[in-house]
Amino acid sequence: MTDDDRRGPALPSARGPLSAAVAAYLRGTGPLPRAEDAADAPPYGDDLQLALYMCYELHYRGFSGVPAEREWDPELLRVRAALERRFLAALRADTPVHDSLDDALGALLVEPVHGTGVSHWLQDRGELWHLREYAAQRSLYHLKEADPHAWVLPRLWGRAKAAMAAVEFDEFGGGRGERVHARLFADLMGDLGLDTSYGRYLDAACPEALAVVNMMSLFGLHRSLRGALVGHFAAVEITSSPGSRRLAEAMRRTGAGAAAEFFYDEHVEADAVHEQVVRHEVIAGLLEQEPHLAADVAFGIDATGHLEDRLGERLLDAWRAGRSSLRAPLDLRETAPAPVPWRPAATAPGYLPGSGVPAGCE
Repeated sequence: MTDDDRRGPALPSARGPLSAAVAAYLRGTGPLPRAEDAADAPPYGDDLQLALYMCYELHYRGFSGVPAEREWDPELLRVRAALERRFLAALRADTPVHDSLDDALGALLVEPVHGTGVSHWLQDRGELWHLREYAAQRSLYHLKEADPHAWVLPRLWGRAKAAMAAVEFDEFGGGRGERVHARLFADLMGDLGLDTSYGRYLDAACPEALAVVNMMSLFGLHRSLRGALVGHFAAVEITSSPGSRRLAEAMRRTGAGAAAEFFYDEHVEADAVHEQVVRHEVIAGLLEQEPHLAADVAFGIDATGHLEDRLGERLLDAWRAGRSSLRAPLDLRETAPAPVPWRPAATAPGYLPGSGVPAGCE
């Protein structure tokens, strides 16, 4: 076992027979589940989503004590394929898909006058405990932000590849480690008193949050789903700026902290630019080369909305009833006051705000 195999998060607690068997196999203590067992599992349920999440995580940082070679284990890949088939079939059957890509994009560009989603609720009524839960649920993605989207780069060319690489460069901090968006989200979690360790809240996250992240990995790892991944990325970037504005206000109103405010303020500015690049260069460039992928891009947009709506309903149903949305309580850490007030890297001399690029490097 290499050092890398010890640096990942711990394997999560099982949520059913599928995830128990996958975890046992990764530990080397038991056999895999039968591939056919996935066909009868609830596609959005805890057990299937956690089993699939563990399979996918081997392509990111892996788990402590699990050999890196498991990433391409043929038997595990067969089980993963069965889990994917069940999940993808449900997504295709349950997602209300627009008649055309133009209609799907048009729907994203319309902000409802009276919004009812999670960001609206947090802006108007959210308390610090709601924001902590939201950050814990979202940490499964934000601590690997932009990683699943990077898999599409070798599957694009020309305008689409160049534009996608430009957006990803910004997501990864424009060449500056302290500006990587995953690092900025860890700073946000620190402000909220959360553990910033990668994968720390996997046991606490609800299956709806797992499904959102699993969809990104599913689209990213399959070349046949490259159009869907571009659609997903478009949905994220187009809706991010207005949603981030509301979440930044929620952080300010509750006194969450400077780093917590900055993460969303950064996304308001950066993603307003990104959505233009994604629509006019990434999508347009992709369809210029492969026009037959238009329906897949629309599916990626609409599947993202479908799963985000499911997650939003889970969170709001719990919060409106005064209940936690998490499967396990948060263990908030005690943090000593910082000797120097937190200052975002964007205020450092020579930085071009919102660009992700130091001055003079354009």
